[in-house]
Amino acid sequence: MKIAVLAGDGIGPEVMAQAVKVLRHVLPNAETEEAPVGLAGIHARGVPLPDETMALAKRADAILFGSVGGPDESTLPRDERPGTGLLLLREGLDLYANFRPAYMFPELIGASTLKPEVVDGLDLVILRELTGDVYFGKPRGIEKGANGQRRGFNTMEYSEAHIERVAHAGFRAARKRRKKLCSVDKANVLEVSQLWREIVTNVGREYPDVELSHLFIDAASMMMVRAPKQFDVIVTGNMFGDILSDAASMLTGSIGMLPSASLGDDGKGLYEPVHGSAPDIAGKDIANPLAQILSLAMMLRESFAMEDKARQVENAVRSVLAQGYRTADIFQEGKRRVGTEEMGNAVVEALKAAKA
Repeated sequence: MKIAVLAGDGIGPEVMAQAVKVLRHVLPNAETEEAPVGLAGIHARGVPLPDETMALAKRADAILFGSVGGPDESTLPRDERPGTGLLLLREGLDLYANFRPAYMFPELIGASTLKPEVVDGLDLVILRELTGDVYFGKPRGIEKGANGQRRGFNTMEYSEAHIERVAHAGFRAARKRRKKLCSVDKANVLEVSQLWREIVTNVGREYPDVELSHLFIDAASMMMVRAPKQFDVIVTGNMFGDILSDAASMLTGSIGMLPSASLGDDGKGLYEPVHGSAPDIAGKDIANPLAQILSLAMMLRESFAMEDKARQVENAVRSVLAQGYRTADIFQEGKRRVGTEEMGNAVVEALKAAKA
């Protein structure tokens, strides 16, 4: 198997180094190849997604992705921003189904800002459609109007086909879990959401064993912090999913704990932590590598059907948390505060101990 390793920017290379350590332990014969993306791609080739990086992603069986972005990138033209590299990867590989699980490790209940009884037992998945919505809709831009004032505009759009395929992915995911799917939209205001709700409802008739519900995005946001354990699988559009998944990350105590998988129809996937590049802490050995390591576990499960090895990695993460290891973002009094590298080493040692 061939794995593309795209560490990217900021804390990306630091957390990726720890995930690769774990990969070397569980899959010693896996072939890996690195390539630049994001700001690293701009520095290397002048563009956020160099041609050779895209070529590697296409021929690889799976992609381990770190993070992209740097300070003040919003001032750059859109096609020169580091984040454009990730958008182009998703679009070019047609990775439309972005699974973002949010699971509360019992050892981290105290790290959440919500009451323990609200998050204890939390286990949900947000399925974010990844190749449509305002992120890719056209027309888009900023133009000067007749009155001399500038006007910014974006287009939110979804076709029936795009909605159908992500809805099917959501229902299939729910079937493997607790058989509950909540579709999130804004159908009381937006025509695109009216179509979304209609199509999801139609697809739902093919899955009579799955309970389908609908929520508006504002109500879903409220319920996410009020009673998050009611959710099993949430399926929603690109923008709403972006927002809800970041909110879900804080239920678990830190965005540094959330992995994700972006999947297409051919089995290929891109696996990345939900957190960004965090340039303010880059190079300080304080970033949490667990989301990157848990993304590796998702890769083992989804792209390579290695359930046993995926569980080994997840159990190793649980083990180090039970032993009290904590990076700065999840630190609690009485626990052992460690850096990025020490946390990665602890996970490898836990894997070794489990085999002993």
